[in-house]
Order: sequence, then structure tokens, then C-alpha cells
Amino acid sequence: MNEILYIVVPCYNEEAVLPETSRRLREKLETLAAMGKISPQSRVLFVNDGSKDRTWEIIRALHEECPLFSGVDLTRNRGHQNALLAGLMTAKDRCDMAISMDADLQDDVDAVDAMVDKFQEGCDIVYGVRSSRAKDTFFKRFTAEGFYRLMSLMGAETVFNHADYRLMSRRALEGLSQFREVNLFLRGIVPMVGYPSAVVEYERGERFAGESKYPLKKMLSFAMEGITSLSTKPIRYITLLGFLIFLVSIVMLATFIVKWALGMTVAGWASVICSVWAIGGLILLSLGVIGEYIGKIYLETKQRPRFLIRTVLEEDDG
Repeated sequence: MNEILYIVVPCYNEEAVLPETSRRLREKLETLAAMGKISPQSRVLFVNDGSKDRTWEIIRALHEECPLFSGVDLTRNRGHQNALLAGLMTAKDRCDMAISMDADLQDDVDAVDAMVDKFQEGCDIVYGVRSSRAKDTFFKRFTAEGFYRLMSLMGAETVFNHADYRLMSRRALEGLSQFREVNLFLRGIVPMVGYPSAVVEYERGERFAGESKYPLKKMLSFAMEGITSLSTKPIRYITLLGFLIFLVSIVMLATFIVKWALGMTVAGWASVICSVWAIGGLILLSLGVIGEYIGKIYLETKQRPRFLIRTVLEEDDG
């Protein structure tokens, strides 16, 4: 029996691109079903993340028009990661495998074929990885690759050049459901799930329509979220830095004592002022990093729901 595939697509203000996205995904599912690779019961599951435009109206219309389309409507905007998780957890008990991808069509839809092949070979997780960034501007390429290298340096395990385009089997989704943290960074959590995995390379295209939901400011915030959610290395680096500064201060104290014993005067205010500003800046930076972790502890202890679902479009709703 062919396995059921759900393609989970989080959407936030995507009315401009949804008609084309739905057309391509429908063609892909119908083609794979005709080839016998997936079950005809496979679906596209759109997740409306509190959109302010006509996104949910379009999703409802698609569902009424064709049973291949389903939808989840969140009560309010919860962010890309929470919306994606809501879709995956909704699909978990309905499918044998789920593929997550963005609505903007930058992820190559044709890579779905190779992902399904890898699944049928025994892989529970298949990562979609960009084959190159030749089409990116220098700034975009530099910041994006710097993002992955920074994550690795700070101890957050991620797959290089992989975003959220991936396939997960039902048992991998079951494993993911056991991670209960509120501060979600799925690119780092999914590798922790384990199970056999593989990589499928694809050429990432341009956004079909609409505006990017991840400008530089949001990417920096996303990186901070990932680092502090997955690693304590920044705090360890602060401890190491504090120890090194303490050693330097001991050396400086010994030097000043020797100079005082030899009757040599210690020159000027410049070194004193620089030291004060440097130490003050390091203290504020350290407090900021520690504050990030304390803030996350505060949010985790509240145990608030990561998302609330208003509506799920079922088969008999069409």
C-alpha cells in the first residue's frame, strides 16, 4: 500500500503567491499518485498563521474546490516555527510522511520526488539542502552562510544551508512531538530526533511573489533564538572571558607594583579610562547574554501553549 504524504505549508500574508503554490503542489501530488509513489489520500496542508490579508479565504476556497487541499487556522500569529509545528502535529496522525516547505516557491517542488525516494529507501528524515548560493547577492550569501557558521561555533547542531524544507516520517514526527520547549528552533531540534537521515540537494529559486518574511533584523533575532535555545556555550564563553580578564588584571597589578618599587610613575588617564569602558561594556554584554537565558527560563516555566487552533478543514467540510 502506498504511503500517505502531507505537504505542510505555513502561510502568513501569502495571498499573492497561494494560487500558484497550490497549482504546483496539486500537480506534484497528482503526478506522484499516478506514478504509484504515494497514496491518492495525500494532501497539501496550509497553515494560516494569523494572516491579515485574504490568505485564509483562499485556503478555504481551495479546500472547497479540491479535496487535495486542507487547512489549519491558528487563533493568532504565532510565528513561522510555531505555525510549522502546528501543521506537522496536525498531519502526524493522518500521514505516513510529511514534507514542510515555505509558501513562496523558493523551495524546488521537484525535490519532493527525491525526498519520497529516500523515505522509501528507509530514511526517516530527509533534509532539503541548497546546492549553491550563486544567485544570491554577496551580502545575502555572506550573512546566510555566516548564520550557519555562527550556529555551529556556538554549539547549535544544524545542517549547513538547510532551512525548513524537509521530509519526516510518522515516527520522526512522534519523536518531535516529545520536545516540549516553548522556544522553538526546528532546524536545531530535528537533528536531535535521530533516526536514519539523508540529504537532497536542490537549486533554490527566487520568491514567486510577495515580500520576504525574514529581513536581516529578523534573521539576527532568529539566530539568537536558535543559539540560546540549543546551547549554553555563550555562558561558558563569558566564564572563560572573565577568567582571562582576571589573569590580565593580576599581571597588570604585578607590573604596577614593580614600577612603584622602582620609583617609576604610572602615566596618564587614557589607559584607566579605556579599561573602565572595556570592562563596563563586557559586564553589560555578559548581563545581556545571561538575561536571554533567564528570559527563556521564564517563558518555559509558564508552559503556555505554543499555538492554538481555531479551525481544521476536514474532508467533509468541502
